[in-house]
Amino acid sequence: MTSEDDIGDALTLLAASGDAISMYAAGSRDVVLGRILSVDPELPHFVMELNEGGVLQPGKVTFVSWLRTAKLQFRLSSQEWNPVPGKPHLIPMTFPETCAVLDRRASERVETPLGANFMASFVLNSHTYELPIYDLSLGGIGLRCSKLEAKGLLKGRKIPEVVLQLGEDIEIATELEVRFTRGFRSFLLGEQLHIGCMFINVAAQTAAQLAAQLPLISGSGK
Repeated sequence: MTSEDDIGDALTLLAASGDAISMYAAGSRDVVLGRILSVDPELPHFVMELNEGGVLQPGKVTFVSWLRTAKLQFRLSSQEWNPVPGKPHLIPMTFPETCAVLDRRASERVETPLGANFMASFVLNSHTYELPIYDLSLGGIGLRCSKLEAKGLLKGRKIPEVVLQLGEDIEIATELEVRFTRGFRSFLLGEQLHIGCMFINVAAQTAAQLAAQLPLISGSGK
């Protein structure tokens, strides 16, 4: 992948999904984890958010992540990874010249089937939410609702004790973090929001439940 537009689209998708980025300094097997916080809509720039305690060593760094069903890899180099002033975990970066798209994986983000009762229920600041799930992956979920229904769901907000209702008699408890909100217009419903949320603090049992349900959800939509 060499087109600046294609690379920008790929990085924007990673930012939207909140999927983890693994970073490896040259000559080291130690991994630094982070996520793409934002991508400039006009310039070939993006901001990398390092996990708490993460530090990038000067020099060449290899970035690896999953983009839907493909593995994405690129390299960047800097003598000093200068952070945003006052925010040492946020590192502005420039697009790579090329990205390698490698072998594919079995798990991907799947859309929930039409007419199915797939909901996310939780209480935040004494307000009860019950929002439809638009898509689902091992990394997170996408919600869709009106702007009024989304009140208080700001980017970066953590949502504890979320119950995912995935069809009849299937409930999964988890914790979410809001990663992005994007407006769109529905012909039937008018102005709506797509809210991308990332799973955090996922227990092994919860991950296993999600992994078991994804193929079933994907198959029910065919």
